[in-house]
Amino acid sequence: MSDPLETFLSASVLDERVGAFVQLVRASREAGFSGTGRSRVAGLLEIAEADPGKRDAFLAALSALLAGTDGASLFGDVGIPGDRGFFAELADRVSARLVPSARDARDLSGLFQRLFRSDAEVEGFLGLPLSDVHRLVRFVEGGLSPEARAALTRGFVDGFRLLLARIQGHGLSTDLRTRGTPGPVGASPFHRVLLSGDALVEDWLAGRDTAQSLQAFGRDSGACRKECRVVQQRLEESGVSVHVVFGLEVIDRCLTRTALMAEVMTTADGPDRSRAVHRLLSRLVLLGHQDRSARHLVKWNLHLLDRKIVDRSGKTGEHYVAANPSEYRHIWVAAAGGGLLTVVTAAFKMLFHEWHLAPFPESFLYGLNYAVSFLLMQAFGFVLATKQPAMTAAALAQILREGKGEEDREEKIAGFFTRLTSSQLAAATSNVLSVAVGSAVFVALWQLLFGRPWVDEKTARDTFLVLSPLDSGTAFFAALTGVLLWMGSLAGGWFENWSTYHRLPEGIARHPLGNVVGRERMERFGEALSRNASGWATNVALGFLLGFAPAVGRFFGIPFDVRHVTLSTGQLALASASLGERWFGEGALLRGLAGIATMFVLNLSVAFWLSLLNAASAYGTERGEVRGVMKQVVKRIARRPLDFVRPPKATATEAA
Repeated sequence: MSDPLETFLSASVLDERVGAFVQLVRASREAGFSGTGRSRVAGLLEIAEADPGKRDAFLAALSALLAGTDGASLFGDVGIPGDRGFFAELADRVSARLVPSARDARDLSGLFQRLFRSDAEVEGFLGLPLSDVHRLVRFVEGGLSPEARAALTRGFVDGFRLLLARIQGHGLSTDLRTRGTPGPVGASPFHRVLLSGDALVEDWLAGRDTAQSLQAFGRDSGACRKECRVVQQRLEESGVSVHVVFGLEVIDRCLTRTALMAEVMTTADGPDRSRAVHRLLSRLVLLGHQDRSARHLVKWNLHLLDRKIVDRSGKTGEHYVAANPSEYRHIWVAAAGGGLLTVVTAAFKMLFHEWHLAPFPESFLYGLNYAVSFLLMQAFGFVLATKQPAMTAAALAQILREGKGEEDREEKIAGFFTRLTSSQLAAATSNVLSVAVGSAVFVALWQLLFGRPWVDEKTARDTFLVLSPLDSGTAFFAALTGVLLWMGSLAGGWFENWSTYHRLPEGIARHPLGNVVGRERMERFGEALSRNASGWATNVALGFLLGFAPAVGRFFGIPFDVRHVTLSTGQLALASASLGERWFGEGALLRGLAGIATMFVLNLSVAFWLSLLNAASAYGTERGEVRGVMKQVVKRIARRPLDFVRPPKATATEAA
């Protein structure tokens, strides 16, 4: 096997030199220098310095490599997302994983990507001792040819100017200017930083004193960060846009990069400058590695939007947790109304099923039926138990975040969880009981008016078997329905944020249609949208998710169906009432009841835990912290289990 160093020294063209250099670095890593107490860089330097003749040959080969490359992309593009926005960047990263791309030997950033492909390689470079970094910097800078130095300087300066142009371009975009501090473009720090940064580069290239230009550049960079905070604050108040968050992140990364590069330019030779070089290269290595991750892009771009969605869901969730006996009684009454309305919803679903329509119209009618039912519940103030977990979990996550540092934090969370559980049980029990009673009354009236049961015996027995956890995939479908319930809550939070960001209520209030139907009426509709945007969107999205899920499953050949505890209870009750005295034939009803119990547990628990984990992630709460809090809740259950079932107690003021 050939010696990697000899291969590098004998390479005659740029492409061969780059490949040989990558193999040389990789061989030094595999040689095990870290196990002897020395870093891999120290090992590589020892290989290069072992023979003075080879040292000179190595520096000549390295100079030829660097002289033939362009570093503008490395310093100005690596780790800085493209200007086309979030979705285009996401598509590029996904396609890069799937489609092989050609390598450009002249692009120095490509060499860096090949040198640091794994997390271990990145961490190894980030953890280099300063002594080895300083030794490497002196070795390279002391032996490079003038051509290599000129190429590195040119790439460094070009990259710095590219970063300044990015800062100006994003900072002066319409989305950021309309949400920032009002003023002329010439006075904007995003415009000034380009001028002061260019002045700093010119002083450095000319060998002049950089103190004054560095101070001006630092002042303008700080003003840019301050302006970004103003924009982010207004996003928090008026709705979050992925594109604006993306632009803010690009500006932040560019400002950080230019600050590191300015430190390299203005620090005198010595260990401090070597430290500055290492900080800059470490950031290039780390962000270059992250550049290949679609997951990382999604995570840091959607974080603020996710938190805003959770915030809005949490505010809704607070209304679903009874804090006193009066609110607890209200939940019982509101849930009873929701159960009675569900009887009609279940009846229409069974009616649509008997029409045997094609998948799309059938699914559309199912979804429309659910959506209208949910919207009516919201309009009348009714409660459906399965829609609560996603909202209440977000409210619980807010308490986790806001209670940090408080001594009685666990006790407060346990107290909230007891009220949450008792409220949820009350709503679910009231839903189920009212559905059962309402179905019996509905079938009796139908029999009295039309002289026949609502459904025939075969349809009724098929309903029992479909809901049975032993004769169908009810358990699996119930868990998937919990996922749909969680997705519906996300859709509601997203739409409310979108409508707020785009000022949709204000646009409706000022729409020219007001000249026809009346300006006051349009203003009232705009106010209604502002108050109910999240609820309306959640109800419509959830309705059509439940309606179309089975058809989508059939389209892809995946067995998928919806098992919603309240709707399924309505179907079961309608079928049972239609059978009359033959309820318990062959034990089918008992299996149906077992299915309802399974749905109750899985619908609520899956939706709750998904929402809690999502909310904890949005607020930056560690999973271990969530588990620790839940352990306290379990201890509370063991000590005082009845607290999780009985109504909350009245406060002293309420009792008086």
